[in-house]
Amino acid sequence: MGRIIAIDLGTKRTGIAVTDTLKILANPLQTVETNHLIEFLQSYFQKEDVETIVLGFPRKLDGKPNEMTPKVISLKDRLTKLFPGKKLVLVDERFTSKMAMQSMITMGSKKKDRKEKTGNLDKVSAAIILQSYLEQI
Repeated sequence: MGRIIAIDLGTKRTGIAVTDTLKILANPLQTVETNHLIEFLQSYFQKEDVETIVLGFPRKLDGKPNEMTPKVISLKDRLTKLFPGKKLVLVDERFTSKMAMQSMITMGSKKKDRKEKTGNLDKVSAAIILQSYLEQI
């Protein structure tokens, strides 16, 4: 029984979250530089059994594509070719960054930690995307 991994693609950094083996909880895993994402996934998939990849699908508030939408579609196509045995799902990611920031505030995260753009917000956003998917299945 494989895990589910979520990806919140960014231009510089990408947040990664993963479920537990029972696929109940979504947990922030880490943030990787976007240009190293494929290498990270290849390495992670060798160590862990992952059956589904969830990609955050960015859109404007009105549902129309934004500047990241083509990049996510391109990544989806690339991941489908590289990992044909894995299910790939797009999940609406509108508001996840705001929700992630609010979660960090609620959990008592210091302002310095929230400002630190080395990935705290990115991986929490990925966890919110993953939790959203878990609630749909």
